[in-house]
Amino acid sequence: MVFLKRSIPANPKKRPAPPSVDIHPSVAAASAATLGPDPHRNAAFSTNPVGAPATESVGGEVGNAKGKGIRATGGDDEDPDMRMMVSLLAEAGCTLRVSGDAPPSLPSNPHKFRRHIESRLTTAEDPSILPRFLSGFASYIQDPQNLRRVLIPASHDGGCSTWGESLTRVLLLVAPIQPQMLNMLLEKLPEHFIDVAAQAGRSLKDDIARLIVNQLRWLDFLVDSGVFAEKLMEALSISPPELKKEIIGSLPEIIGDKSHATVVAALEKILMEDSEVIVPVLDSFTALNLDEQLQEQVVTIALSHIRTVDVGHIAHLLRFLLLSATPQNAGRIITQIRDQLKFIVAVDPCSARNKKLKEKSIAENTEVSIFDALRSSLRFKNILCEAVLKELKSLDQSRLHKAIDIWFLMLIYSNGGSLQKDAQKIFKKKIVNGCFCEALFDQCITGQRELVKDHFASFVSLCEYLLSCKEKQVRNFGIHLYTSLFEEFKDTYSRQEVLGALVTHIGSGIAYEVSSALETLIVLSSRYTEDLIPISSHVTGILDYMECFQEDNLHKVYEVFSSLALSARSRADTVKSSIANEVFMIIRKQVSNTDMRYKKMGIIGTLKIVSTLGNAKVPSRFLSSQKSNSDDALELLQMSLDSCKSVPLTLILFYDELIALLEDRVLKPEIIEWIGKHVSEFEPMFLSDLERGQLPSNISCDGIEGELWINLDGDASPIVLKILPLLTSSLPQQSDSLQILPSQFLLLSVVERLSNQGSLGGIDALLGCPLHLPSPKYFSGIQWKKLTEKQKKIVCLSLFHAVNWIRELLNAFSSQIADKVESVTPNTKDETVKKLSNRLRSLVVMESILDGILKPCPLSLPEVCYSIDQFGQNFQGKKGSERVSSEVVLAKQKKKHKTDPSASGNLDPNGMLRQPTIIDALNKAALASQEGLDEGSPRYLSHEKTQRCASHCPGNADEVEVVDLSAESKFLDAQRSKFRPLNADSLSLLSYSECKHDCCADPAAELPLHLYLLRELRRKLNDFSSPIKQCFTACPDKASPGMSRMASIDFLIKIKSAIGSLRKHLDNAISILRDVGPENCQNHWKSQSCSAGIPELSNLMMSESSVASSVFREVLRCYSLILSIGELYHGENLRILKDLLEVFQPTEALQDFFSGLQQHPAPGSIDYMYCGVYSFLEGILEKSFFLSFLLASEVVAALQSLVNSMAVLIKSQETKGKNINMGCSQNILDFLRKRLSISAHKLLAYDWSSKDSETEWKGNGDFLQKILKIYLTNSESTSELLDELACSILPQALSVKTITSQDATHGFPTLGPTTLLTWYRVLHEENINVLSKLVKEVKMMHGKTTQREAAEKMLLKIQQSVHVVVSLVSLCKIHDKVAMHAMAVKYGGKFVDLFLKAFDFLQAQFQSHYELIIQMFKEFQKATRVIQALCSEAKGSKRTMVTSKVPATKRSLEKFLFHVKALLHNNSSSGCTFWMGNLKHKDLQGQVVSSQLYEDDDANQVKDPNRNELPESVGDCEDYDAEN
Repeated sequence: MVFLKRSIPANPKKRPAPPSVDIHPSVAAASAATLGPDPHRNAAFSTNPVGAPATESVGGEVGNAKGKGIRATGGDDEDPDMRMMVSLLAEAGCTLRVSGDAPPSLPSNPHKFRRHIESRLTTAEDPSILPRFLSGFASYIQDPQNLRRVLIPASHDGGCSTWGESLTRVLLLVAPIQPQMLNMLLEKLPEHFIDVAAQAGRSLKDDIARLIVNQLRWLDFLVDSGVFAEKLMEALSISPPELKKEIIGSLPEIIGDKSHATVVAALEKILMEDSEVIVPVLDSFTALNLDEQLQEQVVTIALSHIRTVDVGHIAHLLRFLLLSATPQNAGRIITQIRDQLKFIVAVDPCSARNKKLKEKSIAENTEVSIFDALRSSLRFKNILCEAVLKELKSLDQSRLHKAIDIWFLMLIYSNGGSLQKDAQKIFKKKIVNGCFCEALFDQCITGQRELVKDHFASFVSLCEYLLSCKEKQVRNFGIHLYTSLFEEFKDTYSRQEVLGALVTHIGSGIAYEVSSALETLIVLSSRYTEDLIPISSHVTGILDYMECFQEDNLHKVYEVFSSLALSARSRADTVKSSIANEVFMIIRKQVSNTDMRYKKMGIIGTLKIVSTLGNAKVPSRFLSSQKSNSDDALELLQMSLDSCKSVPLTLILFYDELIALLEDRVLKPEIIEWIGKHVSEFEPMFLSDLERGQLPSNISCDGIEGELWINLDGDASPIVLKILPLLTSSLPQQSDSLQILPSQFLLLSVVERLSNQGSLGGIDALLGCPLHLPSPKYFSGIQWKKLTEKQKKIVCLSLFHAVNWIRELLNAFSSQIADKVESVTPNTKDETVKKLSNRLRSLVVMESILDGILKPCPLSLPEVCYSIDQFGQNFQGKKGSERVSSEVVLAKQKKKHKTDPSASGNLDPNGMLRQPTIIDALNKAALASQEGLDEGSPRYLSHEKTQRCASHCPGNADEVEVVDLSAESKFLDAQRSKFRPLNADSLSLLSYSECKHDCCADPAAELPLHLYLLRELRRKLNDFSSPIKQCFTACPDKASPGMSRMASIDFLIKIKSAIGSLRKHLDNAISILRDVGPENCQNHWKSQSCSAGIPELSNLMMSESSVASSVFREVLRCYSLILSIGELYHGENLRILKDLLEVFQPTEALQDFFSGLQQHPAPGSIDYMYCGVYSFLEGILEKSFFLSFLLASEVVAALQSLVNSMAVLIKSQETKGKNINMGCSQNILDFLRKRLSISAHKLLAYDWSSKDSETEWKGNGDFLQKILKIYLTNSESTSELLDELACSILPQALSVKTITSQDATHGFPTLGPTTLLTWYRVLHEENINVLSKLVKEVKMMHGKTTQREAAEKMLLKIQQSVHVVVSLVSLCKIHDKVAMHAMAVKYGGKFVDLFLKAFDFLQAQFQSHYELIIQMFKEFQKATRVIQALCSEAKGSKRTMVTSKVPATKRSLEKFLFHVKALLHNNSSSGCTFWMGNLKHKDLQGQVVSSQLYEDDDANQVKDPNRNELPESVGDCEDYDAEN
């Protein structure tokens, strides 16, 4: 745009009024002056004295002071009006005709000139003078040359002058003729359009159209601005493009403020016809002084053209819109920009990777300018940033988000400040809810290098934040962003920044952050190996502190460097191959190190390198090595094996890692052959031959008689597993070899399966072969007493190794029935199922026996499964996220063992001193070996638990008690981590049953087997369902490789058949429990045990009802745990959820169930399936009322899990906008919650006193607490229910010392003296939860316009909560149990802390509801008095249970006191005063304590009887100083 040089008035927006017409003209004579050669140069003119002769005619001579004249060119036939016009101008001092094309000459005083013209034109002597003057001027400018002369700056008398206006502009400032002059010029404008279009680029003095426009700028006044504006808009509408843009750009300098509406309307119309003028139009809108209404109108106009405007003008349009933003329209502007702007070009990532950008394109430059417009506006206007954040928060569906949203957030994030954290939170929330997808980020990064490069550091910073989040989805996005940045920016500096950020993550020590950073490096090393090698020095430092890594992270570290080493070995460049040499050297050092931690690293590194070098898809030879990959791999394997043979634990680790490698990769035949040769050593090491199915008679086992156990093949069995001979061998290597037996057998089975297309037919003899174990007679009391301590240990270890052997048999051969193996025939499969069931039966019996003998003979079992505690850690994540030094953990353990008598080895159960035994010494040594480990992990507590169990177990140490097969193995569970875990395939045995007997089908014979597997399933689900553990590890157990590093969803898919059998096991358990007749077919269990080769033991006991009850509980617990797995509710896993709900669908229709529900869900929908499961479990609950309280409690807990599952699903689908498609509705959830509350109430109100299980609920407060919470949280109004229970039900229960079902007039037989404290605690906790929710609501209401009714309703709810806590605290007056007093002080202080957070709301509502608030304070005062008395009595009686909670509660009461004082002081006009005074020391009954009697000083206090008074006893803190 060309801007003209002009003289600007002091205030162009304020125009002066038109000059007065009553000015008397004075005649002046003008003398002609010759202009210089430059028409734009001001010349000095001399002015003749007043009265000098003027020009007589147009055609005559015009003389000047020097007597020179210039002849006019018009001739004598000129228009008389023109002559009159020239004469009038001359009379005023203007010489119109000068030499050549020179402009007219004006007098030096323009104001005097205008006054003279105005006075002559408005004189009453000759009214025709004004039209004649205009007619003459119009005739004069008919000639284009004359028109140009009057438009260019005029010359002046008296020499040079800075004032250079043209004659036309001077005449436009004469009020009487201004409208006609403006109209005349506008009519002349179209005549010169052609010239403008044909001669674009002409100078201003030759461009008449532009000269005319220039005359209109900065006029001091406009006589009729409205008419002029309309005329100008008409001319504007027909102007050529270039002139149109110039006129539009000059409109703020031409049009007056009164005509803005006309201008805005005209420009809107022009924009609709021609969008090319958008830039000058926006400039005009910016310069115009518009009111609020017009400003909103122009913003609307601009918003309507975002989609249609040319791409080159979008940046200008956005800058105008964002600068025009106000708090009122900022949200609308942002919304329209998001909806209509499409400046980000979607780039195909695949094509963008192959595209080489050599120079910027026009589109790229446009996007950069758009991006700059957004960046500059957001940087300086916080209201825009807030509007963006508010707009994005309101979007809850993925399809509503666009690439511009990412850019908006990135710009706000780049600005820093307080809004940066808000942007981070939105990024995280959108990713977790699935609103932001990876493709959206790809549109912003891939192919957009020019846009991203200025904000590269901000993108890296965002990646750092995402990778440090706990949520797995967020970290996955961080991984993707790091990868995209590394891919898009190929310069060394940017890639070094990415690697540096990743190394920083790795050094953080936070397990999940380290894991995600290593996953990012794995992706980079697999995709961009060649690019990483030159800058590998930035990541090789990771190798220096690998001792800090957990096992999973060690695998990832070596996977990164294995990829780099493999690529480096293929290059002849010695620089690039140095990384391979460095990695090999580090691994060799680690393997040969005697420290177990470094040896573990070396083993993992060796197997990871072997997986790379030995991959069958990798070429067999590399240029940089004389050896093939296979030779190097075999050398590493042999070196690692040789270094591990001396330590069984390291050999176990080596075997298990090798098994995981074989199942994950296809290795080269040479490596498979080497492994096969090694596993062939299994037979001579662990097996021996049988002579016609019998043991040789010459076997000596250290005085212990041996027998064959669990021989499934009978006399046909040619081999036996020699466990007892190996244990009693004098060679340490043979006795230690049993530790590696399970892992070596599993390796053998994997090799066999890989070699024979999945079949284990070559080693199936091992499934049925017997075990050489101690004689069963030793498990009776008499024979057990005769054994020495060493022999008892051998007997225990024999069973321990037999248990682990059977577990690995189940792991190995269950793959033959769980997976479809073509080489396995149906008959073979059935035979395998039968043998596996028998082996499982043997496992149940052996573990029960082992648990029974560990009770009198505590023993620290050897390790047969490696874990973290065996190899040590420099730091272990506290719950997986925080670093905990070994020194801190060790200090905690030492402190704990000093203070815990049960952990000491020199105390018997009665607390008497005794001499430490050799077992104590062994336990102490075992505990010392575990120093520096995390005491919170179950694996690390095994020795401590063993010791505790031994010190607490009653009975004779020489007696082996009766073993119940249904009881949980408490002593084994203390060391469960030392056992080989069962994998997912073995759990498929839950879906198989043994062959039916001829007489009947007795499910009780199989229930112990199913119970065992259900408990194994529950242990694994416990870790999968834990949200904390899910963040850090995929699988809780470091299981056999088939189970290791398995995701929760993969695990559920793997055990699909087991889940489907849960319904069958539950039905069988209920059938057995309801069978009140004599037990059927008692010989089934014994006969099946005998067929399994299990010797008959007299101390084994199996109660059908006990087993059935345990199965009942385990099924419901497993089902609840599966429902609590978070990944189950992701969109891609809903099919698994439906299958899970299908398991417990009822057989009958649900019409009766839906009674009272207006709209029934459609069959097959998610709602219907949830209701079906609920109906089924509700039926089970009705049956369980006739069984026991604990079983009924398990059903109610399962119902709560089901309702929680539906709530999670609704929330998950609402965030992704899929709730309508899924058919999951809030109405059904509310319906189920109402029924759940009724079910919980029915359980609490049921009379259990007539049942045999009365002691169950009286002695299990945890179950009662859980049911009571379910009852309260799912009721329609928790506050009202709490008020009823606290104010009427609990006081009735306290009125009697003992209570029976007949005495329970309050309607809750489960509420009695033994369960009172449980009820009391739950009511306190739920009341605090209610108040917490109310506080959150009032915080949201505070600061907003709140209606009086809503505020009063909220105050009544708070008052109701206060009433509950007052009632609960007041119960301490009639109940003297210390535990209740401690809870009153503890929860009372917490309630006060929460109540203080609502004081801002109380302050805002005090004037409107002061009576209600004062009444609330007075009522709360009753509770604070009691709490004060409790604190004082506890100090006097030294009740430590109470005194430990006094300081925090006292501080809360003090804060409350001064908050009330400030509230009343700020609202003193309400008529309520506040006075301070010392309270008398009284006890709970209100009696004054004699040691602290005070004189009555009421006479000294002045009170106003007309005003309400609130004493300071609201806080009850006056005697705080006296007591302390």
